[in-house]
Amino acid sequence: MSNAASPTNAARAKSSCSRCHRRKKRCDRELPACKNCRSARVKCSLIDDNSQTASYSVAYVRGLERRLEELRSNLVPEPQMSPPVDDCLIDTGNDHTYSDSAVADIMDPNPTCEGQVPEVFLGLPPPKDLPVEPRLQESEVHIEPLAQEPSPTFDQELKSVSFSVAAERHLGSTSGLSFAKLTQMVLRRLTPDRADFVFDNPQRGFSSDQLFDFDSSLDFFNSHVFETLSESIPSHPTLFGDILLADTIEPTDAVSGLSLPTNEVYSKRLVDFYFAHSHTLYPILVKSDFMQTLQQVRDNPLDPAAQCPLALFRVWMVFAIGSTAYSSVTLMEESESRIYYSKALEYFERAMALGEMAALEVIMLQISYSFFNQLGPNTWFLVGMAARLAVGIGLHIESTYAGWPVNIQQHRKRIFFSIYMMDRVVSLALGRPFALHDDDIDVSPFTDASEDDIHAGGIRSQSSLTPSIISVPLHILALRTIAGKIAKQVYSNRRALSLTVEEREEILHSLHKELIDWRRNMPFPLPDISDRVPHFSTNWYDFNYYTHVAMLYRPSPLFPVVDERKIKILEEASSMSLRQAFNMHQQQRLAYNWLNLLALFTSTLSLIYAITVQPTDLATALKETRAIDDLDLSIELFDTLGIKFLAAKKIRGMFAEVSRRYKDLRTSL
Repeated sequence: MSNAASPTNAARAKSSCSRCHRRKKRCDRELPACKNCRSARVKCSLIDDNSQTASYSVAYVRGLERRLEELRSNLVPEPQMSPPVDDCLIDTGNDHTYSDSAVADIMDPNPTCEGQVPEVFLGLPPPKDLPVEPRLQESEVHIEPLAQEPSPTFDQELKSVSFSVAAERHLGSTSGLSFAKLTQMVLRRLTPDRADFVFDNPQRGFSSDQLFDFDSSLDFFNSHVFETLSESIPSHPTLFGDILLADTIEPTDAVSGLSLPTNEVYSKRLVDFYFAHSHTLYPILVKSDFMQTLQQVRDNPLDPAAQCPLALFRVWMVFAIGSTAYSSVTLMEESESRIYYSKALEYFERAMALGEMAALEVIMLQISYSFFNQLGPNTWFLVGMAARLAVGIGLHIESTYAGWPVNIQQHRKRIFFSIYMMDRVVSLALGRPFALHDDDIDVSPFTDASEDDIHAGGIRSQSSLTPSIISVPLHILALRTIAGKIAKQVYSNRRALSLTVEEREEILHSLHKELIDWRRNMPFPLPDISDRVPHFSTNWYDFNYYTHVAMLYRPSPLFPVVDERKIKILEEASSMSLRQAFNMHQQQRLAYNWLNLLALFTSTLSLIYAITVQPTDLATALKETRAIDDLDLSIELFDTLGIKFLAAKKIRGMFAEVSRRYKDLRTSL
């Protein structure tokens, strides 16, 4: 990426352009036109807005100063050299700002150097052959040329992927950010002089049109990204002929006039996959009611019931979610799902106006879609809106349900606990506080019963030999509850420093036992509905079990210093999680979405850390374990993820570099 295009070096307007403001999109304010408008190939209002006051980054001002010195050197035989610029802070004598007439306004009044090693790391004390890095003297500081792109690090890449979900800059402890920095540090053991481990620039051979802009706080999934994504995935014939992908970004006559697909076999496949996949994760809808509505829309579109905005929004969102979920497993091109989503948005405002429960359903269907495709508002804000709306209605209190028919009670409990599970998934991935707290919830979970057995007056008894399909989301709810306990007791325990070692060990032991019991008590037999649904395979439960065990035993605020026993458990758990994911990959059951991208990234970091930090001879440890083989499995997984997420290619290159160093060490014995 050239300096001219770099987000840190660009001129920026003081306010957003009118298009981004109208669409409630994050605008980068880059002059002369913002990135969203450039990507959509439309004229940006910033071009004609002469009232805008520009601000310029420190790097941009430095570049101008450096260019000015170059011009002076061509005119003056012996130019007067400028004093060196401190790479961490520029002091202009004017509160770190330039006046507008002087061209620049430094955005960060207290900038810090990228790549600085934090003073304190969590984890096992480094082996004896890993010395502490000496502090450089001022005369030894080398300032890289502005055009040279810095070497990527694990924590930078974790930020890149996480911020694609929510552009805000905070990542908490459960996100694994501190652990990524720690893993980056222990890799010094692989360098001859114990210096920082530097990766080869993985951008070589990459298109400049990356899926993620690694330095930007923008919405990463913009229209230009969709065009790049469509080119990177094998094309699949659409149902709508010549409708362009750009038509899915802004409302057009082509999308507005869209009717339901005439191919009933194909549309049935989408509906069936939604109810097999997404509905068994988050049972938001009543399937019988939905199928009746779909039939009404097909048979008599002029019927008042078929023209209800909520019903139409629901139909198009089921098509959109079913399509994008299926594409996440098969890696098919996703323009169809985005067209369905754009069509659903035509009914969004009218559906939201139909009452609180209608608004809640609308938001939750958007969340379900955003787990696979980041078109529209980001997942973090949507989950927060749904959680607060549910609490406002009182769905977290048992007394709210008194007097309601049993079928209404069960449906609304399923809605509430679906929000609960969504909140746990997103908050843990980003390391942010939960929107729903267990101490505030006194409502019991929904009952393990199929919809056909639930009526207004009660629930028919169930056969103990054949669990209902609703047993799957109930069991997943139990896992999300345990994950919430891990976050609270291991990563956010304010009493951690006052606890004895025995008390801390008891916390780990208790949570590990809960995970073991959860794995042993999984639904059996699993529903045999679709061979592409990940959570209808035992490998999915094994994968989640081992990723949560790894989360439990990696360095954390509860155990900032981990012993060899925990390191061994972490190594085994991370290896097993990668093997289970690879098994699903071979079975074509793995969903290639951003949640699994983050999970696999963290699992691979856990494996690298657990192997590299062992106090024994590293070459011997590599020869006695399957670490290299498991790391190569991860590399293959990220190869496949790279079809959908170009960021995965960059991460894959970093892991391949570690694997190469490991293999060199192993053969040195």
